[in-house]
Amino acid sequence: MGGSIGLALQQRKLARRVVGVGRRVASLRKARECGTVTETTTRLERGVAEADLIIVCTPVADIVDRVCEAARHCPPEALITDVGSTKSRIVRELERRLRSGPAFIGSHPMAGSEKTGPAHARADLLVERVTVVTPTPRTRDADVERIERFWAALGARVVRMTPLDHDQAVAMTSHATHLVAAALAAATPACALSLAASGWQDTTRIAAGDPQLWVQILLANRPEVLKSLGQFEKSLATFRAALARGDATRLLQLLDAGKQTRDSVGS
Repeated sequence: MGGSIGLALQQRKLARRVVGVGRRVASLRKARECGTVTETTTRLERGVAEADLIIVCTPVADIVDRVCEAARHCPPEALITDVGSTKSRIVRELERRLRSGPAFIGSHPMAGSEKTGPAHARADLLVERVTVVTPTPRTRDADVERIERFWAALGARVVRMTPLDHDQAVAMTSHATHLVAAALAAATPACALSLAASGWQDTTRIAAGDPQLWVQILLANRPEVLKSLGQFEKSLATFRAALARGDATRLLQLLDAGKQTRDSVGS
């Protein structure tokens, strides 16, 4: 995600400097080779010293600490956001810890894939994709408008939500979905994989995501993911009961309802 944002900023001529901050020199070297940044550093305080906008692209468990660290070293007028796929805990913690100085507004670009690293960065990744922005009553209107203009300038369709509303929505559309994909992949016996065609591959694609990252995401949004799994389990039980009875009429109704929902979101 960070690499794609860096590419887009440069191709759209929205930033003169795009500074990549990271811990591993090899990764930063690769980012420069791929053109996702204009310069790099392993020292956060150096990377944010003159920043207008700081985008934290770390795993969700590290976001709060990295935002606080950046806030200590960046200009007071800088704006800080993130790309984490959970928001409630992050926003709540940062409102408690950041009492003055740079403003933080949570963001979640709803784009990307199971592939990571600068080699997979795309300048058009956010074009016509939703990016959620999660201000709170304490957020200044000018800062909200500023971060929304930023994402829109990268081609995104910006949606404003509360942190809780965001977490409830993505629990079903992303987080529980990942669990289901991983469960299906894990349940498939090795002897059947030679017959795994596009249906299985499409359904389990996201299970190829980094397990370490997904453990953090699932635990960070645990209450909402558990609610979504409960809803899915009820739906699955209804399908199972109809199949056990050999009830073709009910199966058709259930499959049609699923098809209508899927068709409503397009390709």
